[in-house]
Amino acid sequence: MTLDDLRVFVAVCRAGSLSAVARDLGCTQSAVSQHVKRLERETAVSLLERHPRGVAPTLAGRLLCEAAADSIAGLDLTLRRLGDLVHGESGSVRVTTGATSVRHFMSEAVVAFRRQYPKVSLEFQTENSSRSCFDALVTSDLDLAWITIAGPVRGIEQRPVVELPWVLAVRDDDPLADRSHVDITELGSIRLVRLPRNSTSGNRLDAALAELGVRISSDTSVADWDTALLLVELGLGHALVPALPGWQVPGDDGPLRLVPVSALPPLPVGWAVRRWDALPPLARVFADTVAYHCGERITNRGTRPLPPSLPPPA
Repeated sequence: MTLDDLRVFVAVCRAGSLSAVARDLGCTQSAVSQHVKRLERETAVSLLERHPRGVAPTLAGRLLCEAAADSIAGLDLTLRRLGDLVHGESGSVRVTTGATSVRHFMSEAVVAFRRQYPKVSLEFQTENSSRSCFDALVTSDLDLAWITIAGPVRGIEQRPVVELPWVLAVRDDDPLADRSHVDITELGSIRLVRLPRNSTSGNRLDAALAELGVRISSDTSVADWDTALLLVELGLGHALVPALPGWQVPGDDGPLRLVPVSALPPLPVGWAVRRWDALPPLARVFADTVAYHCGERITNRGTRPLPPSLPPPA
């Protein structure tokens, strides 16, 4: 068996489809199938089960996929670190995150990091959920994933950076616009623009509401928080969203108001990596830079100390 065989097999297990992997690799489905067949010959066991809508790993396949994914991730990380030793401060930092996260959480950090390390390449890979970010982190040579913190994920270490309070987005002419807060019990009578049910933030919100005994109604859903605000501005309802850095607060000029919601636990967001102790130095500095600047935007006081590994901003 070859390393390419294992890479292709892991990709097939993640995608659940031979044809999808073939499209991603720019080859034929038969070529992808040959990689899998070679592994099956070497291991003398069946690794995939064929289904009408794709493929799924057998028990033996799952064992091989988990071992191969861990080994490939470790090898890719080591090769990256060797590259950093060769190229010094002209390497790269690769990050996966949602479509709007760079704007809300990383804009100042990107500028500061680029000023400090002008020869380092920053590469961002967009995913549509924390789960997709975890998968991309495990199966590729990415360094960091910015995600909504969830429960334990095998092979992933998570580190919270900030906790975002929940707010109710309303139009400035709404009766709730001048309120200092909205009680959690009032949400039952409000039509909400929802976050996706399969998103980590949406699941955490649903769990918190269920624990508090609150049932909400909704006839509109969106893929991201910025779109939720736009729909509120257009009069399609209210939106229960985390207070992202840089968003306006109650009393600001503009068409919307963000009113704090009592009793809801804040939403933790932060970094995910394969192993913190194996993170390349440049990636660690970028992670610390984002954490520092994100904290500055949240507190708006400028008093948060620099993390130990973060150089003073230029």
